[in-house]
Amino acid sequence: MSLLDPKNWQSHSLSGPEHTVTEPATGDSLGTVRLATSEDVETAAETARAAQAEWARAPHFVRAAVLRKAGDLFAAHADELREWLVRESGSIPGKADFELHVAAQECYEAAALASRPAGQVLPSEAARLSYTRRVPVGVVGVISPFNAPLILSIRSVAPALAVGNAVVLKPDPRTAVCGGLSLAAVFAEAGLPDGLLHILPGGPDAGQALVADPRIPVVSFTGSTAAGRAVGEAAGRHLKRAHLELGGNSALIVLEDADLDAVISTAAWGSFFHQGQICMTTGRHLVHESLYGEYVERLAAKADSLAVGDPHREQVHLGPIIDAGQLAKIDGLVEASTANGAKLAAGGTHDRLFYRPTVLADVGDRTPAYTEEVFGPVAPVRPFGTPEEAAALAAAGPYGLSLGIVTRDTARGLDLAERIPTGIVHINDQTVNDEAVAPFGGIAASGTGARFGGDANLEAFTELRWTTVRGDVATYPF
Repeated sequence: MSLLDPKNWQSHSLSGPEHTVTEPATGDSLGTVRLATSEDVETAAETARAAQAEWARAPHFVRAAVLRKAGDLFAAHADELREWLVRESGSIPGKADFELHVAAQECYEAAALASRPAGQVLPSEAARLSYTRRVPVGVVGVISPFNAPLILSIRSVAPALAVGNAVVLKPDPRTAVCGGLSLAAVFAEAGLPDGLLHILPGGPDAGQALVADPRIPVVSFTGSTAAGRAVGEAAGRHLKRAHLELGGNSALIVLEDADLDAVISTAAWGSFFHQGQICMTTGRHLVHESLYGEYVERLAAKADSLAVGDPHREQVHLGPIIDAGQLAKIDGLVEASTANGAKLAAGGTHDRLFYRPTVLADVGDRTPAYTEEVFGPVAPVRPFGTPEEAAALAAAGPYGLSLGIVTRDTARGLDLAERIPTGIVHINDQTVNDEAVAPFGGIAASGTGARFGGDANLEAFTELRWTTVRGDVATYPF
């Protein structure tokens, strides 16, 4: 039985214009959805608020059962959901399978969150019981992007629902199905009561309305740093919490004792996985000067060996860039970089939306593709002489998301990591990693810190309430 028959898509009640769901590899239409307006956001927020109170009162095991069932359904409907991730978001099948695995794990971890101890008993000077308790915020607004649409939606939706909230989700219109409607279908089949999850694919106007709506006290946003700043500013004006997971330009440091036979695969994966369209993508390769020349040569050869094409119809390593606008940005940064003196060691060409994995050598502080987040399959490589220089280069710039360090001496790698401020560190691995049980988030221009995973989710989607109880009414001097 199909979860996602276009005839059953749940956006028919929205009042915005029709939007064509497009397969980037071919340009073909996969169907149409209706987009949300600001008025639709208001309606959804009111409906969600009305439904949430009863859901919050439901026993924890009831909520947990829905989340566990949802996790099972991501596996049960994997074939159908994989095809949507491949065709709508341009994922290769392996990347789609990873998203489905993480989606299921996020639901299972959220199910456990429903029974997490909700507070603690406090000492008190008075003759009373004094305690804290975590209570749901009410309605959580989620704004998710196109690049890992299922993961970046479910990792907010699942824990928010598990602790008793309703959710209004605005997925990127480019991935409205695999990042939005698929979640609605899964949770409906899992038994989630009506009114608790609203899917509103839409543009900036819908996002602005979601952030401004007084019935939505918490917003979980994943996207670019520029858009995140706007969300954070607007949320601040409305005195609401905004959890921001933003961009990055993460460094992979390769020390002089690294095994190049092993590291090239790691390095290529970090920069080229899902066409580089990941916030954690390795955007800067910092390589010890003794290895630099061979590293560039071998990484370029690896890039040249990778197949690029339609992931639905061919066996490929890289699929298409999401759309022409994103491709133009990538191509523009590469052209500006070579014009500024960078050497094109591999790639730098494209056929329609298929951009070849690209390696840039001889980059520096004035190389656009090195200093900016490219969000494409581009690997700028730069040499360093000392660990102190490597740390300074890795710490430079506005971002602070992920960091990889490759060395045979893991203690040395950990010591180097201490000098570089980031939210995530991986020793002897590249920068793109994610697990449902792990905290995730960046600092500085990469976001407002770890939000996902365990206690971070509990804090993100609840309020801490202080309660006292006396046996008799308190008396006072007047």
